Amino acid sequence: MIYVAVLLAGVCAASTQPQLLADADLQTRNKAVVRRVFDEVFNRGKLEVAAEIYARDFKNRGLHRDADLEEDQAAVRAERTAFPDITMTVEQMVAEGDRVAVLWTVHGTHTHAGYGGIPPTGARLEMRGTSFWRLANGRMVEEWTTFNELGAYSQIAKHLKWMLAGIVVLAVSLLIAAERLVWHVAKKAWSARSRT
Repeated sequence: MIYVAVLLAGVCAASTQPQLLADADLQTRNKAVVRRVFDEVFNRGKLEVAAEIYARDFKNRGLHRDADLEEDQAAVRAERTAFPDITMTVEQMVAEGDRVAVLWTVHGTHTHAGYGGIPPTGARLEMRGTSFWRLANGRMVEEWTTFNELGAYSQIAKHLKWMLAGIVVLAVSLLIAAERLVWHVAKKAWSARSRT
């Protein structure tokens, strides 16, 4: 009886082992595809790689709306333009089935326009985010990415604090001058009216 139980356990393990190996191979291949986004597209600027690793019907799933591949890659071009020294580092990568999740960190210097329409500031950006992909047939089909976008803008704004302070002082000064001009004109009009 024990012999039969051991034999059955061995048969069951042997029948699931090929599936486990196939799953592990799929996950390894999917992780290699996702790593190309960081190594080739972002870090080396090889944007043409997108045609090899993204599905034609790719969707980047945003909170309120989705972006197709063209919009997604336009955003990548804008980021690479604004931060030509951009470096994205994969901190952790996990794969299960057709899904790959990545915790990443990005560093770059804002030396050109293109990030939300902000002119170049020279600000050094450091940010962490997560991306989650679904792959099919060796290509990325869907993406969900989250990061602190407000934190990125605040890092750039900190670099501009003296310029922004100057703009605020100038705006307040113009407002005070306009207010005084209006009161001066109103006072003259009142004086002219009371003389008649």
